[in-house]
Amino acid sequence: MIKLVIFDLDGTLLNTITDLAVCTNYALTQNGFPAHPIDAYKYFVGNGINKLFERALPEGSKMTDNILKIRTSFLPYYDNHNTDNTLPYEGIEKLLNWLQNRGLMLAVASNKYHLATEKLISQLFPDTDFVAVFGQREGTPVKPDPAIVFDILKVANVTASEALYIGDSAVDMHTASNAGIRSVGVTWGFRPREELTEAGAGFIVDSPDEIMKLF
Repeated sequence: MIKLVIFDLDGTLLNTITDLAVCTNYALTQNGFPAHPIDAYKYFVGNGINKLFERALPEGSKMTDNILKIRTSFLPYYDNHNTDNTLPYEGIEKLLNWLQNRGLMLAVASNKYHLATEKLISQLFPDTDFVAVFGQREGTPVKPDPAIVFDILKVANVTASEALYIGDSAVDMHTASNAGIRSVGVTWGFRPREELTEAGAGFIVDSPDEIMKLF
């Protein structure tokens, strides 16, 4: 019996791609590097911001010192602009309310840095009671390492067999597999259905309403 539903954030609960792209492009140009089209960022994100910056930097410029320069420019700018265009996907608030009203616990496991994860959840889902909201934290490996999921299971006091993991990418499907949790891949996010299939998604859905039907 499922007692806990764990959600990825970017590309699953929230469409964050425009703000991530605009803010990364700002940081790149501030440091003399070329910007990218917004759609390119759908394949840059997913493994934490340092990996995002590494992917966004040109070949031959992906050194640690350049990544740190971009990070230094990005963080304060994104903190001020991360809700300019970011909104929940259509049907997500209805889904969260439906799950919560059924007595299920809800949680967030994101590779977005922790402070931004907390901010976005508190501002955009003020009426949802999440048992745990974890972003990328110092000392905790990023997904697909299952550490973040194990931390959530501990907080919720449930077993892996009592949890369901929902995300939009291969990183999410592998995270669920590594944690021994059933997975649901969503097609409204940043990555195509084929990626979810190849990554071994337990279920694939095209709308939040289809998640309700799984229960």
